[in-house]
Amino acid sequence: MRTTYNQELLAFIEKHPTSYHVTAGQKELLDHAGYQQLFENDAWEIRPGGKYYVIRNGSAIAAFRIPPEDCAADDTCRIREIAEKKFAGFMIMASHSDSPSLKIKRNPEMQVDQSYTKLNVEPYGGLLMAPWFDRPLSVAGRIFVRTGTGMECRLVNLDRDLLVIPSLAIHMNREANKGYTYNAQKDLLPLYGMEESRPLAELLAEAAGVDAGDILDGDLYLYNRQPGTVFGANEEFLMSPRLDDVQCAFASLQGFLESEQDSPGAKEGNQPIPVHVVFDNEEVGSSTRQGAASTFLADTLERISEALGDTRTDYKRRIACSFMLSADNAHAVHPNHTDKADPVNHPHLNGGVVLKYSANQRYTTDGMSGAIVRLLAARAGVTLQEFHNRSDIPGGSTLGNISGNQAAVCTADIGIAQLAMHSPCETCGAEDTEQLVRLARELFASQLCIGEGEVTVCHG
Repeated sequence: MRTTYNQELLAFIEKHPTSYHVTAGQKELLDHAGYQQLFENDAWEIRPGGKYYVIRNGSAIAAFRIPPEDCAADDTCRIREIAEKKFAGFMIMASHSDSPSLKIKRNPEMQVDQSYTKLNVEPYGGLLMAPWFDRPLSVAGRIFVRTGTGMECRLVNLDRDLLVIPSLAIHMNREANKGYTYNAQKDLLPLYGMEESRPLAELLAEAAGVDAGDILDGDLYLYNRQPGTVFGANEEFLMSPRLDDVQCAFASLQGFLESEQDSPGAKEGNQPIPVHVVFDNEEVGSSTRQGAASTFLADTLERISEALGDTRTDYKRRIACSFMLSADNAHAVHPNHTDKADPVNHPHLNGGVVLKYSANQRYTTDGMSGAIVRLLAARAGVTLQEFHNRSDIPGGSTLGNISGNQAAVCTADIGIAQLAMHSPCETCGAEDTEQLVRLARELFASQLCIGEGEVTVCHG
């Protein structure tokens, strides 16, 4: 097993505490690998053998590679001409950059009893509230700063133990251990300092190297400062903030970059286009311009097709032979609550990649897409395990069925099994990150051929 994946994952999570930082971190890795940034408000000029990425809102990113031509590169030799008779589609892996948190409201400082200062915050996503108490917290996100000609965006991370949400002592609530209903406006406000503390805007301005008066607006979140770790009797577990879903975004990009060396060769122009996409705002329903319900993926795929000289019909042909893995972490059977899991289909930590099913299609996996995943996994030497919700416990939705409303691609939902989902500190198996990287690598190096009553999945 490549144990460095775990260390690389933990280092990436620690360095990138918000969706904006995750996207910036992925941009840095893509830049280093020779990818070129495209901008949505520009005309796209893409070439055979080119490597590109596009960012929306600073928090969603899509990267793709154009296969090289199978003839000498000149102005008369174009992929459109090669692909006249056969089309290959897009091989896509989707994940998301955001995690449940507490977002700082405008005018956040609140004075308490002529003594303390606390910050006014509100929940972002379906977070588990109790684990946020009594931990070292900090603030990160983005701010928009006035310039001489307009404004610019700056990422900020105060990167020190700055805040705490203190629990109420058992002496003042003797019933606390019998269950407690948290009030987000009352119980979750973090202690920032004493009454005379510097305003938060000054700390942010100092971190960004600007004047506090030049900060126009921003999106700022609390995050757990505790670093991730590998633990267990045989170091078989991994604990970290934001595993859901930075772990999948990390594994997808690793597999995407590694697959360059074993991508399919030119075969009558029938070469797939690998696409790594990370959406934002999955934790709040995906209905934003950078979420899975937006046109971000569809816009990107259409513009790739258009830049290759495809007609609208050609694009639809590409979509018809495309495939997507929707990667978002899954619930492992809980050691203290086995009754919450399906009696048969309940994954375990270190059990391999989870293939997720739902009769109501909240997960998109069906017989066809599940079979494709099994072919990919077998070729990559990846172990699969299955997940169904208990029939009497409804599950949440994720990226696959939402993005399918914009780009109707054959899709399967997968993830890594974890405990304490939506806690500020989550746990997974130490062996499973590598398993997902290997599956992603196989996906991006494969091509899908759909014929009359038959689907062929080819590698190289």
